[in-house]
Amino acid sequence: MTLTFDDRVIVPVADPEDAERTTTALAPRLDRTSTVIIVHVIENDDGQATTPREEYANEILDRACAPLEGSDATVETETLYGDDVVATIFDAAETRDASAIAFTPREGGRITEWLTGNMARRLIREGSVPVIALPKVSLPRSDDED
Repeated sequence: MTLTFDDRVIVPVADPEDAERTTTALAPRLDRTSTVIIVHVIENDDGQATTPREEYANEILDRACAPLEGSDATVETETLYGDDVVATIFDAAETRDASAIAFTPREGGRITEWLTGNMARRLIREGSVPVIALPKVSLPRSDDED
């Protein structure tokens, strides 16, 4: 049985590779009734934009959209600001009336989890809407990786 998204789904992405990996995993689960809202959270205390981080956020969101170009789904992007990334994602889900949050867990050891506050664990434990962990997919190697 294949899980599909036929409503609004929030898709948080952290960096360009995470963005591409997540939307690549999501793409086969979408149809014309799906609305994908890809979000990147800029973590700051005052909620104000910072130009270099906004430019990086745009790069992340552009890379996230690429695997969805042939999809029939509606795709939206948004840069969010907040001092708590997980709470900001849940606020977006509530504001946008999302039926789920879908993400791909990032790899990392115990130290990485400790340093990042293990956002995946918080997403699952503190969820105000269903949270779906998408399966890991392999991305094609680029010439830059040789």
